[in-house]
Amino acid sequence: MNDVRLSKPEQWVDRYGDDLFRYALLRLRDSRLAEDIVQETFLAALRARKSFSGRSSEKTWLFGILKHKIVDHIRRASRERSVESPGTPEDTMKDLFDERGKWRVMPSEWAPDPSKILEQKEFQDVIEKCLSDLPSRLSDAFSLREMDGLDSKEVCKVLGVSTTNLWVMLYRARMRLRRCLEMNWFGKKNERNH
Repeated sequence: MNDVRLSKPEQWVDRYGDDLFRYALLRLRDSRLAEDIVQETFLAALRARKSFSGRSSEKTWLFGILKHKIVDHIRRASRERSVESPGTPEDTMKDLFDERGKWRVMPSEWAPDPSKILEQKEFQDVIEKCLSDLPSRLSDAFSLREMDGLDSKEVCKVLGVSTTNLWVMLYRARMRLRRCLEMNWFGKKNERNH
């Protein structure tokens, strides 16, 4: 029987509930919805525990189920919500570039090894805040593509947008995240070092 590798389902909440909830809250930005999705995750895991193959850890398996539940929710919500006009990239870039296309203020250098930065709790807190400040459509597009690793075609299907719209959304999300990180992490880090 495959479920020998799994702990008892009643232990899942104590062991993994907080981590699953934090991840769901970051992605969904709604605590009630995050709680519901985590509960759905536990129910789905309970139903599927006999098919657990043991090729991953129990926690990884639960996170995989959670990610699928989040993607399903975003897919449903994208069908229901009205399409926000992506506008033009020029609309959001006026404050970054002058009329000749040159930076108004040069971006700061992103020096250290990114893998070391990600290990830092402070950086994780700042990136979570920056992601939560993004408009929901941009956050969904960025998270599905960059955090969940869905390919562009699948993200377009989930969000119900064209490839062109997706690239505009990703561009905007990256630019806003970059600005937020420069103001709340890299700029503050330079202040701390001086």
